[in-house]
Amino acid sequence: MEIFDYEDIQLIPNKCVINSRSEADTTVELGGRQFKIPVVPANMATVINDDLAAWLATNGYFYIMHRFAPEKRQQFIKTMHDQQLFASISVGVKPSEYDFINDLAADGDVPEYITIDIAHGHADSVIEMIKHIKSVLPASFVIAGNVATPAAVRDLENAGADATKVGVGPGKACITKIKTGFGTGGWQLAAVRWCAKAARKPIIADGGVRTNGDIAKSIRFGATMVMIGSMLAGHQESPGNILKIDGKTYKQYYGSASETQKGEHKNVEGKQMLVPYRGHLADTLNEMQEDLQSSISYAGGRDLKSITKCDYVVVKNSIYNGD
Repeated sequence: MEIFDYEDIQLIPNKCVINSRSEADTTVELGGRQFKIPVVPANMATVINDDLAAWLATNGYFYIMHRFAPEKRQQFIKTMHDQQLFASISVGVKPSEYDFINDLAADGDVPEYITIDIAHGHADSVIEMIKHIKSVLPASFVIAGNVATPAAVRDLENAGADATKVGVGPGKACITKIKTGFGTGGWQLAAVRWCAKAARKPIIADGGVRTNGDIAKSIRFGATMVMIGSMLAGHQESPGNILKIDGKTYKQYYGSASETQKGEHKNVEGKQMLVPYRGHLADTLNEMQEDLQSSISYAGGRDLKSITKCDYVVVKNSIYNGD
């Protein structure tokens, strides 16, 4: 298997066939809905909250609400549906989550998307949860993860998952590779490619994205959607606290497996950090769309599919810092 990460790859331009980059179509379909760009904010407490989820859904973006306020999830579904918006939630695999799924079915509160969100998603516990959701809430689109291998993708798809999330520890706030020796940190893009070759259903590349160009690279190697954390955590609308240090403005950002999120020092695989303040989220998402339109023009096409067809080179003497 060819091993590389985002900073090691450059895509090779093809002849441009559009007159203006604004003609390029960046839309993507997932679970029967179309979204403006193939980007989803990470389902982390410092990246998304209720208000931001509603704004994203209203404005044509995909979202996944985090699972760190479990007692509020059913009301969140009701609120989104009251606004005629789709509901997209996260669950774990503990016994209480089975009760939660059963309660949703009994009350008729059916979320359009359910993400099973644990650090090591290639597990019997995830497979059993997929089967349970599909038996009780068959209309929900189930995303399962996180995984790192084709075998994991096949197992989760065969269990009934409608999409799989690929990436174990490549995120900026993740220290899985340091704490455990395992993960896709340093070869996340190759892992996406490896898993996508085995997938029959959509792949969501999760982690390791540091620039807008990395979104196009993810699409090139098989991702349908790209989950982004640190690049979307530093905005006015982001849930993290705003801090000013030496005249510079930052926002708080921490991993889902961090001590800050867990509230205890137990099985910690994430850290807390500060990310530069970036203004309003709408401006960043618009810039991502414009840069993707440019990527499509360089790929020689009119939509995202064209990016999947372009050639690439492996460049080990990277010109930007992948950290």
